[in-house]
This record gives sequence, C-alpha cells and structure tokens, in this order.
Amino acid sequence: MKNDRQTQILEIISRENIETQEQLLDRLREKGIRSTQATISRDIKQLHLIKEPVGQGVYRYAVSGNRTELNFADRLRTIFRECVISVDWAQNIVVIKTMPGLASGACSALDKMDMPNLIGTLAGDDTAYLLLRDMESARELCSEIKKMI
Repeated sequence: MKNDRQTQILEIISRENIETQEQLLDRLREKGIRSTQATISRDIKQLHLIKEPVGQGVYRYAVSGNRTELNFADRLRTIFRECVISVDWAQNIVVIKTMPGLASGACSALDKMDMPNLIGTLAGDDTAYLLLRDMESARELCSEIKKMI
C-alpha cells in the first residue's frame, strides 16, 4: 500500500505542478487512494521531494537531484523485508530466493546501489543470482542481507 501510494505520488508530480500537500491528497483521492496529510508528509520526506520554483513565485514538488545512496539503502531494506525468503552464498555468488515475481525488483535495487564488489545480477521469477568479485564480498553481502530480512 505504501509503495503503491509513493509510486502514485512520483507519477503525479512528474505529470503536473503540485504546490501543496492538499493538492497531492486530492490527486491521490481521484486515483482511489485514501491517505492523511501526516502520511503524505512522511512520504514526501522518504521520497526526498523538494519544492522547486517554476516561475512567477510558484513552486512545485519535485524529486531532489541530491538523492543519496542512503535512500537506496532504505528502499533496499524495504524491498528485502517484504519479498526475500532466504539468502545464501557459495564461492563468489550470492543466491536470493524471493516471493514469486519479485526477484527482478531485488536485483534492480541492488544494481542502483553501485556497490564496487558487485559485478552483476541476474533475476528469474523468484531467484536472484549476484556475482561478486570474491568470496569475502559474497559472505559479507549475504550477512548484510540476512540482517535486513
């Protein structure tokens, strides 16, 4: 529900100039999403939205150009908590088992992290393979993922 709402928020602000949280709430209601101002305020903070000028004293919500890896780490934790069933490693490969259809989301989140020891990811329907530079990197990543889930 939260992910759907935040996805809709990003879509709305990409298509039109939204100046206030009230306008954002109205657009969400038009899409059948009920929420409160406090929830929208938290979403704005989590999505790192800023107000940027569009001219003549008018501002609109936009995605900050300064989104950090921390934001990706938060998203990764959320994705992993919600979809990862198990994780294990052998040699320099980490294997992640997810709920059906969610392995590509896990890989996409990892790819955006720009981890120097992660060479690449490959996703099936419910299994993701992560190729790392060495065994120690695989062990460490597996340990970190286990902490997330």
